[in-house]
Amino acid sequence: MTTRRTRAEDFLELVERGRRGRLKLYIGFAAGVGKTYRMLEEAHALRKRGVDVVLGFVETHGRAETEALVQGLESVPRKPYTYRDVTVEEMDLDAVLARKPQVAVVDELAHTNLPVCRHRKRYQDVQELLDAGINVIGAFNVQHLESLNDLVERTTGVTVRETIPDSFLKSADQVVNLDLAVEDLHERLKAGKIYAADKVPRALESFFKGENLSTLRELALREVAESLDRATGQHAKGGEEAQQKGGGSWGRVLVALSSYPPRAATLLRRGSRMAGRLNTDWFVVYVETPREAPHLIDAEAQRHLLANIDKAKELGAEVVRLRSTHPVEALLDFARSHGVGHIIIGRSNQPKWKQWLGLTVDAQLLREGEGFDIHVVSFESLHEERRS
Repeated sequence: MTTRRTRAEDFLELVERGRRGRLKLYIGFAAGVGKTYRMLEEAHALRKRGVDVVLGFVETHGRAETEALVQGLESVPRKPYTYRDVTVEEMDLDAVLARKPQVAVVDELAHTNLPVCRHRKRYQDVQELLDAGINVIGAFNVQHLESLNDLVERTTGVTVRETIPDSFLKSADQVVNLDLAVEDLHERLKAGKIYAADKVPRALESFFKGENLSTLRELALREVAESLDRATGQHAKGGEEAQQKGGGSWGRVLVALSSYPPRAATLLRRGSRMAGRLNTDWFVVYVETPREAPHLIDAEAQRHLLANIDKAKELGAEVVRLRSTHPVEALLDFARSHGVGHIIIGRSNQPKWKQWLGLTVDAQLLREGEGFDIHVVSFESLHEERRS
């Protein structure tokens, strides 16, 4: 198990500091590794120390061992919401805010709330709790990290619909990885401790295949290790030196965005991952040329551009909009003046003759971007990997 701090007493030390709530996250690589169980154990430990702790939302999935741990802890009743004639119980955010405990336990942070709720995602509910000074212990699986979305789909064949931005993980004060051998998880699954018996064979043939779990386990271990690096500032010195030079392998990260990028989400995830690993800031830069003025591009392109800008902000990027008749020159000027070391751009979809003559933006960046690491992302190769 990898952790910044694991004991309930250590989290209590953080609870007693500052006005904004503190956040502790348990990360696993699959259902059944024990995230909810460990959160409930910690809730009991905190309660014994006199801490006012409540369960904001806990999902036991009918597991007897987990349900037993709910006993003796105060739970805030869920709130029923009706949408399109379907009633679903969600966390009662207002009730938790009104109760104002010292610590709230909130499970399944990647969950998407019903449209009638105040926030679209449960992790956003948690952010409001933190802003109100309520400390939170929460949990999610590593495959729900937004920047890992493409990698998880490519390596496991599983499309994860519900995601959490990496910036949320980076905001955590403590991160605990709940590790478990794949063989042990399979034993738990076969023993009916994760899913009902009739669902086990299908799970073993799909998501719970050994190679899938091994990949996800490795991702979880790596993610928490990188989280530890960010916390201890192991890369800080190198990053500062590179930013002073305005380039090099440790500089800031820049993602170049076009007005209608079909695979912008992939570029944004790459930028988020790279910035996280380098423990540095990152930018998403869109250069608006005269022919791409808002009143000239079509409504669909404008809608995609705005959606991608919102996604970039959600992932923690600083979004910059430049106006220039020369996109490459504008990108490089911005990069030099803002300590950028890495520039990420998608491979051009311009006509082949422009690519052969080196007239596309990616080709010009490679030719003129001396002093920068230029990363050209080929979406075709990603598509082929997904199909294979």
